[in-house]
Amino acid sequence: MKISCIGLTKICFLLSVSVCVVFFLFIPWMTHGSLTQHPLLACNLTCSNRYLESQLKIARFSPRGHNQSDVLQGWKNFNVQGGGLKDTNYLKGPLRIDDLFIAVKTTRKYHKSRLDLLLQTWISQAKEQTFIFTDWEDQELRQKAGNQMVNTNCSAVHTRQALCCKMAVEYDKFVLSSKKWFCHLDDDNYLNLRALLNLLSAFPSNADVYVGRPSLDHPVETLDRVKGDGSSSLKFWFATGGAGFCFSRGLALKMSPWASMGNFISTAEKVRLPDDCTIGYIIEGMLEVKMQHSHLFHSHLENLQRLQQNSLLQQVTLSYGGPKNRRNIVRIDGSLTLEQDPTRFKSFHCLLYPDTRWCPDK
Repeated sequence: MKISCIGLTKICFLLSVSVCVVFFLFIPWMTHGSLTQHPLLACNLTCSNRYLESQLKIARFSPRGHNQSDVLQGWKNFNVQGGGLKDTNYLKGPLRIDDLFIAVKTTRKYHKSRLDLLLQTWISQAKEQTFIFTDWEDQELRQKAGNQMVNTNCSAVHTRQALCCKMAVEYDKFVLSSKKWFCHLDDDNYLNLRALLNLLSAFPSNADVYVGRPSLDHPVETLDRVKGDGSSSLKFWFATGGAGFCFSRGLALKMSPWASMGNFISTAEKVRLPDDCTIGYIIEGMLEVKMQHSHLFHSHLENLQRLQQNSLLQQVTLSYGGPKNRRNIVRIDGSLTLEQDPTRFKSFHCLLYPDTRWCPDK
């Protein structure tokens, strides 16, 4: 009789445990009636929806640069392992300005006429993230920018070799930083920091991303002198440096064999291309990572007056015409006259930051 009671007790205990296991496994699904309430599934669906929504939002402002198939492919490349995201930093919130490494390329003769304007406008909002790469030790500029001014010791002549020399220094300094994104600009670009963060936030932080605006309507074709013997040709897209471009840290590290420690200059010499073309050659040609085309970047080579005023706040970069085409500027209403603001950068800055000290009273 004693043995029977013990056996019955064991059976009851096992049944109780089984009921509890079944209860805890199914109660979340029974309560909410949706598969998306499972924590791992909910994470994946939430993150994918956020990525798709942000990409489609960008697509509305840049219909030729993004389409729905690109968005879906972008999410397909978003690494998900074991039901969770590979890069947990992406879940910690939106991209911050501290995640950016912004490189501005300039030369001695433009320190006053161009850089003073940038320091007064958008650089004032990103002092710690912006590095000025020049070719002369300007003490006045050093006082304004401090260690953010980088004397590359490259030639001041506007040649392929000099441009590639500066780009090599930009790349190496970015790799030594801990920043997530590298963005290159010229000294005649206005950078809309809010629009840039919005654009880059659409991409997973662990993806290989190269985004910018091509200056041509077709890919460049050149002889393959790096992988091959120069007998075959290679086609690739590149983002023009005059409008600005960005690429992710992971992609930058993969570029290292052709770009780090002076290799960028030797690669450019082999393919005989300028700096921005060489970037595209390495990324698309060597690494086979496709460039993300975006019409939110703008250089002085395009007709800037065609930009609609109601879309200006979504643009990532703006520019202005040179001595031969001073009228090539964006059309924007503001209290500052053309004499006071010939580039329209100040007017645009006051539109973004109306509380700036020198902006006219509304």
